[in-house]
Amino acid sequence: MSVLTDLQNRGVRDVFVVVCDGLKGLPDSVNAVFSQAIVQACVIHLIRATLGYASRKYWDQLAGDLHRIYNAPTVEAAWAAFEELEEKWGGPYPAIPNLWRAAWEEFTAFLAYDVEIRRVLFSTNAIETLNARYWRAVTAKGHFPTQQAALKTLYLLTPGMDPKGTGQARWTMRWKPALNAFAVTIADRMPAAENL
Repeated sequence: MSVLTDLQNRGVRDVFVVVCDGLKGLPDSVNAVFSQAIVQACVIHLIRATLGYASRKYWDQLAGDLHRIYNAPTVEAAWAAFEELEEKWGGPYPAIPNLWRAAWEEFTAFLAYDVEIRRVLFSTNAIETLNARYWRAVTAKGHFPTQQAALKTLYLLTPGMDPKGTGQARWTMRWKPALNAFAVTIADRMPAAENL
């Protein structure tokens, strides 16, 4: 929670969406600091956790059934697809429906958005990759004489993660439609949307 209050102290006024990987207590902490923030479960983490309960030989079938849940157009359609999944896989793997039931409230936040926004909020993998690279760089260096030296190291590391710029172009093309969809969806909370 100290990270969240630190963000607030640094002038972050509003957080729209927080995508998390199932860390217990995070939704409550986020909502305590940013009351209007929507906490959403990382769909990739849900899929990986689901596949972790099943035998590898069933992964393709199970992935197809999961696809119907997270690509459903509405919450009701997703629930119907979940009930089919529960009927089919609940017998041999009872932990799978339990996992989805426990994460359902945070998962359904994902379904409220347009397809453009869903593509961006689907996973926390991009942030996790960035954090892992930063952690490796800081660990390899050992210590820094000042905080500015540490920040400079991270700043210089960042462009090297995508030397050809292909990832940047790919993410730009993914974010432009999402920003436009956000401007419509949360226009009342996003004053900069008027300038888009």
